[in-house]
Amino acid sequence: MKNPNATTASSQSAIVSPEQWLAARRAFLREEKEFSQLRDRLAARRRELPWVKVDQPYLFASANGPVSLAELFDGRSQLIVYHFMLAEGWEEGCRGCSYVSDHFDGAIPHLHARDVSFTAVSLATLAEIERFKARMGWSFNWVSSHGTTFNYDYRVSFTPAEVEAGQTDYNFGINDIMADEMPGLSVFARGADGAVYRTYSTYSRGLDLLIGTYNLLDLVPKGRDEDPAAPMKWIRHHDRYEALATAS
Repeated sequence: MKNPNATTASSQSAIVSPEQWLAARRAFLREEKEFSQLRDRLAARRRELPWVKVDQPYLFASANGPVSLAELFDGRSQLIVYHFMLAEGWEEGCRGCSYVSDHFDGAIPHLHARDVSFTAVSLATLAEIERFKARMGWSFNWVSSHGTTFNYDYRVSFTPAEVEAGQTDYNFGINDIMADEMPGLSVFARGADGAVYRTYSTYSRGLDLLIGTYNLLDLVPKGRDEDPAAPMKWIRHHDRYEALATAS
């Protein structure tokens, strides 16, 4: 059966001798090292960003009962929150957020070893979250912000008026929004005073760093092979690819 995602490359790189290939590879290595050094500098600058205290007493619904933002740290000093696009009444979570979230479970033990807790947060009810989580087979912590202003405060959920306007404050500027939910990630830390501080948030293409599959695709000849007008159109929930192949 033909792979429905298979495509034919529109062009092929030059075919050269082993010696020429090695020379080209060594030349490109210099650029890769420059990129790695720049990435290290950006990471250092990110860690140097100022912190802002979180005074809002958010209370989330979890499988173990109500939990505060501070309790989501689970005894650690750092917390990563993934803002997963799943609102009340949705039949399933966002395909793109699901693509990102397929990479989380394997990272959790390593994050814990470095004093970092992780949770996803969605505006949907806990029952809706638990149902979709079971379907996807995920085990990472995932809580509901339903009934709180958390999603709105962190600019990943929007009011009907904002959606109707078509533009609002997202990704640290006035940008187009296409739905009442958008993705993001926020980082928090416990200060020496015991308070919770927001240290970082990122949205849009800033979330690429979370997607190991993209890092692998960037290594192969066709790259991501996406439609520039709709880059993530090809993505499916991981339990839907087989159905797509069967339908083809």
